[in-house]
Amino acid sequence: MMDFILEAWVSSNIERAKLGWMLGSGKPWHPSEKLRLLFAGYNGTRNMGSDVRVEEMLRQIRHILGAEQVEFSVMSQNFEFSKGYFEGTSQVHLPDIFPPFLKNEVPRHHGVVACEGSMFKSKFANALTTMMIGSLGIAAAENKLSVGYGAEAGHMDPLVAKMCGRYCRNSLIITRNEESRTILRELGVPTELGTDTAWTFEPRPAEYGQNQLRQVGWDGQKPVLVVCPINPFEWPVRASVAKYAVHSLTGAYKDSHYRTVYFHNSGRAADRAYQYYLTSIANAVDAFRKRRNVFVILVATERLDARPAKRISEKLSGVPILTSDQYNMYELVSILRACHMMASSRYHGIVTTMPALVPSAGITMDERIRNLMRERGHGDLLMTVDDPELESKLLAALEKLATEGERIADGIARTVVKNLKVMARMGVYFEEEVQRRYPEFPTRRGVWSWEDYLPPMSSSLHELVAAYS
Repeated sequence: MMDFILEAWVSSNIERAKLGWMLGSGKPWHPSEKLRLLFAGYNGTRNMGSDVRVEEMLRQIRHILGAEQVEFSVMSQNFEFSKGYFEGTSQVHLPDIFPPFLKNEVPRHHGVVACEGSMFKSKFANALTTMMIGSLGIAAAENKLSVGYGAEAGHMDPLVAKMCGRYCRNSLIITRNEESRTILRELGVPTELGTDTAWTFEPRPAEYGQNQLRQVGWDGQKPVLVVCPINPFEWPVRASVAKYAVHSLTGAYKDSHYRTVYFHNSGRAADRAYQYYLTSIANAVDAFRKRRNVFVILVATERLDARPAKRISEKLSGVPILTSDQYNMYELVSILRACHMMASSRYHGIVTTMPALVPSAGITMDERIRNLMRERGHGDLLMTVDDPELESKLLAALEKLATEGERIADGIARTVVKNLKVMARMGVYFEEEVQRRYPEFPTRRGVWSWEDYLPPMSSSLHELVAAYS
């Protein structure tokens, strides 16, 4: 019921914005002004993936449009957790009950860039997708720039899908894959094909990550296996005023409470599936480390992941756990890239290590890691979180990481360079959309290479492009 209320509330806000614009309220961009853009996303929760992709989005778009001609704001749910991020960008607080915030904040800008990777799907939370649709929809209703950047679409509940088709019809959604384009095209939403934006991210130097590994017990000799687990069965998160009232009065639903009126999926079936997932990973990793004498660490790239990491660590007699609570995104990616092998249920755990050619296997709960592994040509390194043979398949995949590293790294390198070029093409699409909405905006003139549409890249990425372009 609360999800329905949020969806109806946001829909009415979009309709009011449209009516107000038609009646002359609101202020369009003028050439004498900087172009003010609001980046709408799931930031300020210490979700490394969300923060990394937005960091690179900001750098890329600022580079293309010109820093002196734009003014960016990004949403954050907790300023303390996003402190030191997004240089040159102001941060605005996104409250849990977000419809009034969107109604007031979106009209203050000349456009919205929706940042969340899982932008249009009910797998995680209808509330999150509703927030994305609301941000894009209000901007489009006021005839402003309205772009989803590096988005994915999956199954949406009927009402959310109807909202997406109705209110994003005048937006441009640049998706991460062709499958997402197909879903959105069926809803009548304009799309272009893009990718994720984390490929250009530059963490702290390699020495930092190596030193942190030594501090948690690495001897500098053994290969390091990093595991990035999640709780795949606690999703979706749903809003419930009734549960919140009971929780506030009695403390019930404590284990499934996310925050304020939001609660994780829970129940006996979810608990059994979760226990199977944790045990399968722990058993496979234990067998592998006995065979290969590797140093194992667990990394929680999202604050919530510290819980499954702790459960697996206990099953492995206390292997080190490093979390996004302890390390910022620049530090955590440096640590991940200092490892020699990875098994991850986090999409951005894999993506952020690929520029360093770290061999990785994926244990997926949805289409994101599946699509990435297929693109790499590494279907043999892909498992699902509920696979009845997860333990044996993961052990086999870990063996391949140890013995076929060169083959795997070659596929990774080719995929990185391919996605850098696609990311550059995204920049072209974005520039063209700005020109379409605001023909008087002074975009760059002359002939530019594809690399000119990327933010400044590290020397290692330039070397990768030279070798595999």
